[in-house]
Amino acid sequence: MTVNLTAEALVWQKIAREVAEEYVRPRAAECDRKAVYNFEGMTAAGEAGLLSVWIPKEYGGAGAGILSLAVVVEELARADSGFGVAFAVNALGSFPLLVGGTEEQKRRYLPRIAKGKALISFALSEKNAGSDAQSLRVRAIEDGDSYVIHGEKKWNTGGPVSDLFTVFAVTDPSSKSRRISAFLVEKGTPGLEIGKVEPAMGIRTIPVSETHFKGVRVPKTQLLGGVPGLGFAHAMKTLDWARPGVASQAVGAAQGALDYALVYANRRQAFGAPISSFQMVQKMLADMAMKTESARWLVYAAASAVDRQDPALTKMSAMAKCYACDIAVEVATDAVQVFGGYGFMEDYPVAKFYRDAKILQIYEGTNQIQRLVIARNLIKEVAGLAHLDAYIPKEVQRDHLPAAEGRVPQGTPGA
Repeated sequence: MTVNLTAEALVWQKIAREVAEEYVRPRAAECDRKAVYNFEGMTAAGEAGLLSVWIPKEYGGAGAGILSLAVVVEELARADSGFGVAFAVNALGSFPLLVGGTEEQKRRYLPRIAKGKALISFALSEKNAGSDAQSLRVRAIEDGDSYVIHGEKKWNTGGPVSDLFTVFAVTDPSSKSRRISAFLVEKGTPGLEIGKVEPAMGIRTIPVSETHFKGVRVPKTQLLGGVPGLGFAHAMKTLDWARPGVASQAVGAAQGALDYALVYANRRQAFGAPISSFQMVQKMLADMAMKTESARWLVYAAASAVDRQDPALTKMSAMAKCYACDIAVEVATDAVQVFGGYGFMEDYPVAKFYRDAKILQIYEGTNQIQRLVIARNLIKEVAGLAHLDAYIPKEVQRDHLPAAEGRVPQGTPGA
C-alpha cells in the first residue's frame, strides 16, 4: 500500500495542469458539443512530453511509471473528462507492447508513441464479447509468413484517429488456454476500415467506433510477442495495468465536478446568503470532497502497485477502478444537484461531467466484474487468516465446508 508521490511525479502533474488549463479546458464544451477530437490539446500534450510518461527510457520515454501517469491523467480529466479518456487510451493501447512485445516491436513503435507521433488504440471488445473476453470471434488465420484477420470490433475508443491498433483475434479455436493472439495493425493496411462512429451519451471528444477487418493481412512480425496464443494473457495483464488509469480519469472527473460545485455554491445567493452557508449544501460538498480524496489515494496506491509489480496488483487495480468510478458518478450527480436548475442545462460543464462519468463504470471491465475479481482475490487470501479459526464457531469452521472458491460466480474480467 506504499504511496510515494516523487518529485518527478509532481513535476509531471504541474506540466499536465498547465496543458489542461491552456489547451483542454477552453475547448471542452466546443469539442463535446461538436463531437470533435481535440487535436490541439493532444499535440500540446505530446510536445510537453506527457505521452512519454509511462514509456521506459530505453524506448524514448520518460520512464516515470504508472503513478506519474495517474496524476497526469487526473489533471487532464479534471479539465475535461472526455480528453482524459482520449489521452489515457494511448497508454491502454501501448501496454500490450510493454507487457508482451518483442524487442524489435518495442523499438519500432514505442518511440513514436512517446513523441506523440503515433496515436494507438486497443481493439478487444466485440458485439458479443465484452466482459466475456474469451468469446472473441474475430479470426486471424495463418497464411504462409502472414496472418489474415477477418471480423469486426466494437467500441474501439479512439479508432478513427488512431495510427496503430492492438488487435486481439482468435488464432486457435480448438484451444481453451491459448485461443487468442494479439497483433499490431497499422492505419492504412488494406482491408482495415473504420465503421460506424457511435453517437455516445458522453466522452464525445474521443470517437468510439466499429473497426472492420476485411482480409487484413499482417506479417508474422506483427504478432505481438512473436508467439501465438498469448493474447488473452496479454489482455488481462494490460487491464491490470490500465485500470488505475481509468480510475484516475474518474478521480479527475470527480475533482473537476467538485471544483465547479464549490465555486457555484460560493457565488449563488439564496435567502440573502450564498448557498454554501446552508448546512444541507455543506453536507453535500463535504461528502463529495471525502469521496474524491479517498478515491484519489486508493488510485495512487493501485498505480504504485503496478510500478513495483505487487502480487496484489490485480485486486488493487480492480478496487481502484470500481471505487473511483462509482465515486465519479456520485460526485457528478451531486454537482448537478448543487447547481440546481442550471446543472440540468447543457450550457454549464457539470452536465457534461455527469454524462461523461457513466462510461467509467462500464468500460475496461464493468464494476460488477471488478467486484467479482476483488471477491475472488479476497477468498484466496483466507489461507493467511487461518489463525482466526479459533474464534469461529466449530460448526462452521472451514473443514466442515466445501471450498469457498467453488461458490464464487465465474466471469472474465474483460474490457
